[in-house]
This record gives sequence, C-alpha cells and structure tokens, in this order.
Amino acid sequence: MQEGTGLKKVIEQGIWGNIKEFLNYELLYIGSETGPVIFTVGLVLSFILAIIVANLIIRGIRHLVSKNMPQGDKLKMVSVFGFVKYFVYVILFLLFLSAAGVNIILLLTASAALFVGLGLALRELFQDIIGGIAILIDQSLHVGDIIEVDNKVGRVIEVRLRTTRALTRDDKIIVIPNHKFISDVVYNYTQNHNSTREFVQVRAPIKCDTQQVKDLLLKCAREQKGILSSPEPFVLFEEFADSALLFGIYFYIEDSFVDPKIKSELRFKIDTTFKQHNITIPFPQRDIHFFEKSNPLKP
Repeated sequence: MQEGTGLKKVIEQGIWGNIKEFLNYELLYIGSETGPVIFTVGLVLSFILAIIVANLIIRGIRHLVSKNMPQGDKLKMVSVFGFVKYFVYVILFLLFLSAAGVNIILLLTASAALFVGLGLALRELFQDIIGGIAILIDQSLHVGDIIEVDNKVGRVIEVRLRTTRALTRDDKIIVIPNHKFISDVVYNYTQNHNSTREFVQVRAPIKCDTQQVKDLLLKCAREQKGILSSPEPFVLFEEFADSALLFGIYFYIEDSFVDPKIKSELRFKIDTTFKQHNITIPFPQRDIHFFEKSNPLKP
C-alpha cells in the first residue's frame, strides 16, 4: 500500500514538475545593468489570459450600462468602451513588462519628452473624446435637438464620440467638436421639450389705440399657421420709444428650426392687418428747427 502511494506521488510530482518547467521556460532573456529581463511561457500566457478576462469584463459592463439605451446610443457606447479597452490594454502591457523585469519608471522617464509632445499634439482630440463621453453620460444632447453654437442654429443629425454633426437652416452640415459642449455656452432649444417661445417686436404710432393694437396682434398670432394655441400667445407693451410705442407679440412654436419662416409670415400678416385698420408703422423721425441769428453789424 505504501509502495502504491509513493508511486502515485512520484507520478503527480512528475506531471506538475513538467508543467512548472514548461511555464518557466525562457522564451527571451535580455541582460541589462538594471537586471535581467526574462520573458517566460507562463508570463506570456498570463498576459494573454489577462487580456481575455479584461475583454470579457469590459464587454459585460458595456452590456449592463447600455442594455436600456436606444440603438443609436448603444452604438456610441461601443465606441466609448472601445477607447476604454485600449487604455486597459496599455496598462496590462506595462504590467507585463514590469513582471518581466523591465524598469517601467525608467522607461516612462526616458519617454517623458515623447509623451509630452504626443499629449500636446493630441490634446484637442482627447478633449473631444471626453466631451463625447460626457454627452453620453449626462444625456445633454440627442439626435433631433435644435442647438445654437457660435450664433449658428442647427438640428443635430448625428452624435459621434469626437464630433457632432448638425444641419443648419441654410441646409449646410456643420461639424462641431464635442469639447465645445463642455467648454463653451451652447443653447439647446429642445432640451426640456419640443416647443420654444419666440417673439416679434412691432412699432405702433404714439397716438394709436393701444388696446386695438394688442387685439390685432393677438388675432394675427392666432391665425398664423405654426403657432401653438396652447400656451396662448400674449402681448407685452414693452417701451415708450422716441417716435413709437414698442409692442412684443410672444408665442410658442413646436419646431424652432423653421422659426424665421414663421416670424416672416407673421410680420406680413401684421403689416396687412395694420394697413386695413389705418395703423401706420412709424419709423424714427427727427424734427430739425432752423433759427435765424440776427447780425449786430447788419444795418
């Protein structure tokens, strides 16, 4: 019985010994002043296994984060986690070199100038990527939103990891770097809801019937196609100007993208209505008086 147990022990030690010897087999040996750098079979297999496990973990986290997102946002998350995956790969590679005996601190110090130059060159690229990730996380921008950037109004048609594309009112595509959404002031007309409040300023004669002007402006707004009936339009008497009374007709519309067209049609309607009621839209005027100065030398 003791002989069988001993034989089994020898066999097991032989198997594990062979496996250990295989894992410790040196694929590459590099001598250096700071110490030897040894790449073994076990180290390479550990690195490959770490890559596989990291890939599975990242894929699982991505699935949990994006499972309730729309299809468009899911595709964006693929890009985001692709960027994260490469970052993790770099860290694992550095750990792999460190385990082999490479002095990582010395390597990073020697490459500091290269990293600084690379960082400066890619600074805006990283800013854009971080901006894209911020947009995805806080959901501050969606496809279909009406935005205003650098005094240009556009409808968002695509949000990518680095840039956002929008269609302007002139039917032109504007490509916006994503860092602008975290560093600049950007107006999102449809962040809370689709409707927005707009206004048209109107000048009326100083001696006009202000109540009549208010009623006519409300009538024009209610008849104008594209203006919502709820919330209702309203009129503000804004100012006593030098040569006119200033009124503002305020209204709500569903599509801010066609805002200029609706305002133009409303101005045409107001002009026609005022003429029908003999209300003349005044323009700035100045009275100039000439005084003849007497000449004391004149007889």
